[in-house]
Amino acid sequence: MAPTHVLRCCQRGLSWIPVVFIALVVCWSYYAYVVELCIFTIPSRAEQIFYLIFFHLSFIMFVWSYWKTIFTKPANPSKEFCLPKAEKECYEKEARPESQQEILWRVATSLPLYTRTGTGGIRYCDRCQVIKPDRCHHCSACDTCVLKMDHHCPWVNNCVGFSNYKFFILFLAYSLAYCLFIAATVLQYFIKFWTNELDGTHAKFHVLFLFFVAAMFCISILSLFSYHLWLVGKNRSTIEAFRAPVFRSGSDKNGFSLGFRKNIAQVFGDQKKYWLLPVFTSQGDGLTFPTRLVNADAEQAAVTLHQEPNKSTADVPAGPFSDSQNHLLGDEQRGHNMEDSLADGALESGDHTPFGLTAETCTISMDSES
Repeated sequence: MAPTHVLRCCQRGLSWIPVVFIALVVCWSYYAYVVELCIFTIPSRAEQIFYLIFFHLSFIMFVWSYWKTIFTKPANPSKEFCLPKAEKECYEKEARPESQQEILWRVATSLPLYTRTGTGGIRYCDRCQVIKPDRCHHCSACDTCVLKMDHHCPWVNNCVGFSNYKFFILFLAYSLAYCLFIAATVLQYFIKFWTNELDGTHAKFHVLFLFFVAAMFCISILSLFSYHLWLVGKNRSTIEAFRAPVFRSGSDKNGFSLGFRKNIAQVFGDQKKYWLLPVFTSQGDGLTFPTRLVNADAEQAAVTLHQEPNKSTADVPAGPFSDSQNHLLGDEQRGHNMEDSLADGALESGDHTPFGLTAETCTISMDSES
């Protein structure tokens, strides 16, 4: 027991190494830019002030969003998704998967669940002993179920999901802006030092190395940032991009897509004045998400309703839901709302190949669902 506990502590300690590395690089870049470049190298006072103002603006927003991404705790399923004591005891006693699924189906009738396993069963985490809400996955690195899990990122030592996905996007945006600003303003002095037009061997090392580091990070962050912007526009997580969620009618990679504008609002919220600030403004509670009511085939123009075979609408919870929870409607209601769904851009045809993931250094840790 003791060696396992010690091993776990060592793993938690080692997991902070990438974060410490990034922190050291950022601290050095601050010193190199402010002291070695602006104070010791740039002769013009006006140019110094101009550079320092915009540098500190990008630096503050970058550090703020990075901090929020690291220290925002991943959101977990609420208690309503835990099995009641009686059902939990029956579930643990049952050895047959079919009987266990029957128990889960009885409990799930009172829950807003619309995604299934690959075989059409209820998604249940044996590790956390909870029924998984839609878009929720178990992270093996954090050892917990995370709402709307995107991936586990070692560079922030945290799981990126519903509670901090906006912060992660802003972290990528401001880190890209930070590196671009440094590379653009350092370039002319990089050339002067490289051609020996300026003296000062001490500052020369910092300026040359600062340009190379900023340019390198620009290239890697740009591809990753572009890919996640594509995901936001499609309302998909990284996990869903690799494996489409399964609904009652089958897998649908665009099942949560509501149209470009609504997809953006899902992550950044309705108030645009808060979009660029690392404060939580995402829509919903992370437990339920609006889904498309119909699927469209671009070639055949066929429309299929999301209704599970051998299940009636009586199995759908009849309790009142909010706008973000009222996903599934009766057959009659669906017919009336079909045109509205089409008008809102809920239908999307075709697919696009995402940006390459060669620069993606984050890892995806999730459970296997059969």
